[in-house]
Amino acid sequence: MGRSGADARARVPASRAGATVALSHEAHGDGPDLVLLHGVGLDRRMWDRCLPALAARHRVTLVDLRGHGASPAAAAGVSLAELAADVGALLSGPTHVVGFSLGALVAQRLGLDRPELTASLTLVSSVAGRSEEERAAVARRQELAAQDFGASAWAAVDRWFSPAWRAQDPELARQVLDTLLANDRASYLACYRVFATADTALWRWLPRIAAPTVAVTGERDPGSTPAMSHRLAERIPGGRAVIVPGARHLLPLECPRELADVILTQTGSHAGTHTGSHIGTHGSHTGTHPGTPTGQESHRS
Repeated sequence: MGRSGADARARVPASRAGATVALSHEAHGDGPDLVLLHGVGLDRRMWDRCLPALAARHRVTLVDLRGHGASPAAAAGVSLAELAADVGALLSGPTHVVGFSLGALVAQRLGLDRPELTASLTLVSSVAGRSEEERAAVARRQELAAQDFGASAWAAVDRWFSPAWRAQDPELARQVLDTLLANDRASYLACYRVFATADTALWRWLPRIAAPTVAVTGERDPGSTPAMSHRLAERIPGGRAVIVPGARHLLPLECPRELADVILTQTGSHAGTHTGSHIGTHGSHTGTHPGTPTGQESHRS
């Protein structure tokens, strides 16, 4: 995993120049700064079930990324560097950065471009080093989104929710579907292109991330696989991987208690008592995993 002298001297390429946009955001709690970044097609509400536990120990900022929620639209050709710069403009100092899916790619780019702002990184359900087959699969999903947006949204919900979880919490599945369908189509496609392709360019630069990093995903996530989290842990110096047993993609919604434990351990803010006591007031849902441990962890140096 060593780098050549040329790599060590090189700058991370800027991708595409452009002005930052002011992101819609809200803050809760008090303590060390922590920012939560959502996935493509979703918005900051996806963190509601994790928020009570996190805001009990941090000043938590939830943002809508460019092209999502109440933030400005994303133009065709928007780059990962621009999405990361938007977030960086919102931060005033060292911040624990937690990103889900697309948000995890934004977090990685922020760690490269603005290391002074990244106290730690928690990469939730992140892609990394996709194989040819995995790149082909995400390209097909991107094409479906362009041709039949509604079918694409339905397919995402089917992929993210197990039949048992969907039967147990049908309203949540409907809310996620409604959020996807409410997206501005052009913004969604612009950001999905980033999600579908940006990991390839990031891969070369991951060894330059200096922030303490943990990658966490669900054991049964078919798109952001356990193998990908282990790749991130191996590629980023000092990285760790945590795999949540039995879970799929939407860890902030499916396993908020377990994910909050991972985040608070990473930020050094875990109280040593179970964080679930902070979550129940916001309708915590542990899906088919009540009482499961935080996950299976591996360390890489």
